[in-house]
Amino acid sequence: MQAEEPSSILIGKGEGPQRLWLPYANRHGLIAGATGTGKTVSLQVLAEGLSSQGVPVFLADVKGDLGGVSQPGDIKPKLQDRAAAVGVTDYAPMSFPTTFWDVFGRQGHPIRTTITDMGPLLLARLLDLNDTQEGVLNAAFKFADDEGLLLLDLDDLRTLLAFMADNAGPLAGTYGNITKASVGAIQRQLLVLSQQGGEAFFGEPALEIADLMRTDTNGRGRINILAADQLMTNPRLYATLLLWLLSELFEELQEVGDLPKPRLVFFFDEAHLLFDDAPKALVEKVEQVVRLIRSKGVGVFFVTQNPLDIPDAVLGQLGNRIQHSLRAFTPRDQKAVRAAADTFRANPLFDTATVITELAVGEALVSTLEGRGTPSVVQRTLVRPPASRIGPATAPERAAVMGASPVGVRYDKAINRDSAHEELRRRAERTTSGEAAAKRPARTAEGVGLAMFKSLVRSVGSAVGREIVRGILGSMRRR
Repeated sequence: MQAEEPSSILIGKGEGPQRLWLPYANRHGLIAGATGTGKTVSLQVLAEGLSSQGVPVFLADVKGDLGGVSQPGDIKPKLQDRAAAVGVTDYAPMSFPTTFWDVFGRQGHPIRTTITDMGPLLLARLLDLNDTQEGVLNAAFKFADDEGLLLLDLDDLRTLLAFMADNAGPLAGTYGNITKASVGAIQRQLLVLSQQGGEAFFGEPALEIADLMRTDTNGRGRINILAADQLMTNPRLYATLLLWLLSELFEELQEVGDLPKPRLVFFFDEAHLLFDDAPKALVEKVEQVVRLIRSKGVGVFFVTQNPLDIPDAVLGQLGNRIQHSLRAFTPRDQKAVRAAADTFRANPLFDTATVITELAVGEALVSTLEGRGTPSVVQRTLVRPPASRIGPATAPERAAVMGASPVGVRYDKAINRDSAHEELRRRAERTTSGEAAAKRPARTAEGVGLAMFKSLVRSVGSAVGREIVRGILGSMRRR
């Protein structure tokens, strides 16, 4: 990695070296191209370069083939030739500090959040609720806030919703109409989410954002890899998880303005899943986060097949572009090619739209921000080879990396704190006990005394005894 300049990352070579300049890496970017054209390698090259410059990275491993960044690459003549062609004369295998994460806790440390931290907007998106059901969910969060109830896991939310349904009448004046039908619909969606792995995602210890921003003892940024191959079976959970992470970064980090290099760079693979069928409010939230998060020192790169997958309001904020080959077989494909070409600063030496369809595997059109933040003229670029392994890490290699991880002790064991589920169950038990007591005859001191002396009357046979007892009873009644 010695070919790096202090303030840049070498992407590859076109007419000259093509670099991502670190002061502009928080202006976001796009890596696009058809399947099999080299997007994953471009992502790996950027992650390695950022790590070498002390910038932590977070990326999702959708296909399960990015774990190799934790291992030295193989010395192959083809890769050595590619390195020499792009100007890397001292190409050598290298591994990078890596932290593996996994919502399910199988291929990495568990990554969790609480129901409260997720919030009603993202949770409604995750559960695919309609407006009425989302209103009930918002009422549940407000009730929890008013009552000081902790919403940590799915049990807390289930119990809270059941409690509100049972007490819909008294709560209606403050929280609106809460129907059993709406609560039932939400509960069914929670059941589906639970079956898809949501139980593992919601709980404690919740992820601390600072643990994504670590460096190793040599000052290299850690590459955080989220195992997403199984997570992708629930695309809505995948998209919501990554959007939650962006939101947490946005809310927790302080404003820092433009830094010499980013504090963290976030790669969002299969980015179209974030926007597919998303309600307007959610898309607006994404636009807001992308627009403002750069002032927190965070860069976001969207990785997708087609630039049209990204809304125009977001696409216009992505100043660093790596465009791999696109096919142009259908009218939509042709539209995508034209749209991609139009986003570049034209190069008079070639027609951008034509070149996009001609790029070989490992080639890309590259334009990055430079100077005063203006885009460079697009260049047809041969992408440099990664120094780490291209492909997955083996199970023993992954286990070794996890065993040496600085965060495993914190996250590997789940915690179940006292929260809304337990508190509402206690309230229900107290209510049940109170109702049962109200149905029993009152056991006052006088009542106890009367019962005792009536028994005494039955046991006394003489007239004298009965008179004595009547006198005592009479005095008790007159009190």
